[in-house]
Amino acid sequence: MTVNLTLLTVMGALYACGIYLILERSLTRVLLGLMLLANATNLLILATGGYAGLAPFFSKDTDPASYNDPLPQALILTSIVISFAVTAFMLGIIYRTWVLARQDDIQDDIEDRRVAETPSFDAEDDAVIPVETSEFPLPMRGPDGSAAAEPTATVEAGGRTLLAEHAALEEKPGSANVTGADTDTDTDGGAK
Repeated sequence: MTVNLTLLTVMGALYACGIYLILERSLTRVLLGLMLLANATNLLILATGGYAGLAPFFSKDTDPASYNDPLPQALILTSIVISFAVTAFMLGIIYRTWVLARQDDIQDDIEDRRVAETPSFDAEDDAVIPVETSEFPLPMRGPDGSAAAEPTATVEAGGRTLLAEHAALEEKPGSANVTGADTDTDTDGGAK
């Protein structure tokens, strides 16, 4: 099978422009990027379908090897229908955004910023010493059968060493972040 270099170059340019436009903040540019990606995918399917042959209709006189494969054509038709539906959906979103806010750009949400600033560790999963999280903790016994002292579990996070209970406080939504391992606690156990 021979490859059409012009078709591959156009397809690569469409993919590059489409990906660039999808990464923009404007919904109209995202829509244009999706349309370019859909057209580049149609060209990809067309290029992988092979070179043109006869129409895929049956005739007794035609050699079976000279028929054209109908599968890429069906895939391209399906891709056109799907890209039309996605385009219509995106146009509806763009229109609704314009009616409500008179702007086309996607803004950062306050919740998105809060999630981006939270530490990316889980106190239970990332702890060096596993913390007992069961409702029924097992009492710790020493070698002589007497109750042993509770070890202090610490967690390394962001270049800091935190107590496991303070790290668990950081994971709760809306709670104040613990600033260090030496943070004072008041009588009810919360961080000051």
